[in-house]
Amino acid sequence: MPKIVNHSERREEVVEAARRVILREGIEAATTRAIAREAGYSNGVLTHYFADKDDIMLSALRSSHRRIVERLRGKLAGLTGLAALRELLLDNLPLDDERARESVLEMGFWSRSMTSPAMLEAQRAEAEELRYLVRSLLGAAATGGEIATSDDLDDVTERLLALVDGLSAHHLLYPDRLGTARLERMLDAELDRLRPTVA
Repeated sequence: MPKIVNHSERREEVVEAARRVILREGIEAATTRAIAREAGYSNGVLTHYFADKDDIMLSALRSSHRRIVERLRGKLAGLTGLAALRELLLDNLPLDDERARESVLEMGFWSRSMTSPAMLEAQRAEAEELRYLVRSLLGAAATGGEIATSDDLDDVTERLLALVDGLSAHHLLYPDRLGTARLERMLDAELDRLRPTVA
């Protein structure tokens, strides 16, 4: 009797194998051969579950983002405005091993997106969701009187996202110079600049 193979489980195994290869050796080393070897399958098996390498990469990117969204649901429960915004931005900084791995993975996909239209489209769609959430929370904080700035909130959104990306990259590249405590302090300082000035 032929063995029944769970298609979604097999795909997830391959995606997890891709994730491990990327984290250990970098995205350029994540060839279909290396991913298949990591997953314990022949290279030909992958063609039954994925169209090509980009399909595997896209699935790994989306899998990583699903993990982040699930974690954020718990962290943001009951929070609104500036408190929710702070928690969201902190969650996007590499303040522990899990988030550091996510940041390494994400940055690896940035370079891949420059040469893959499908990857770039997916990256932009995922980034737009984060941008929308940051902008919405800023709007709620402004409406609630938690922030007071003459800056356009779209500009503030871009500034906060750029700060998070920049701090993440610098922490991963220069951890001795920019430790996790300093990351959090710098983010808080930026958010404090948005608060109303107490007379």
